[in-house]
Amino acid sequence: MKWKTKELIEALEQKTLGIIVKVKEFKALSDDKLNFKETENNWSALECVEHLNLYAEFYNPVLKKSITESLTNPNECFKSGVIGNYFVRSMYPKKKWNKMKTSKDKNPSGSTLDKYVLDRFIQHQHVLLDIITASREVNLTKTKTAISISKLIKLRLGDTLRFVVAHNERHIMQAEKTLGK
Repeated sequence: MKWKTKELIEALEQKTLGIIVKVKEFKALSDDKLNFKETENNWSALECVEHLNLYAEFYNPVLKKSITESLTNPNECFKSGVIGNYFVRSMYPKKKWNKMKTSKDKNPSGSTLDKYVLDRFIQHQHVLLDIITASREVNLTKTKTAISISKLIKLRLGDTLRFVVAHNERHIMQAEKTLGK
């Protein structure tokens, strides 16, 4: 897939701003509501958001480093890689949600959580917005980033940004579903 770089970056910024708005709305809810779980195996809304915090703690520094160390110049178009596009597409829910296993270190199940989780998430999203803005200065296709599941695989910066935003969207939708929204 191919996008105009400027349009892709603007879309990622708008999606991230929309996610921030939704999470700010969660702050009006009680801790009991935010910690409610339909079943023992399901995550609460706060567990969904904490999962995203754990990923942000990995991806935000990795993305910053990739941009800072990139020796590339921006280009007009971004071309997605096969693996990167696969990962991004796998994040979007189908009619029946495709369940995915998460790594143990990114699984918040059973944690004691409060609204501070939401504040941390919003802070991480503002950092992500700064990273997305900084990505305008490099080539999204040629700049590579590490990913959380393997040190051997590197994705194009544009694909990693798309993945992170799609992953955030997925779990905020999951949190909303848990909250009955």
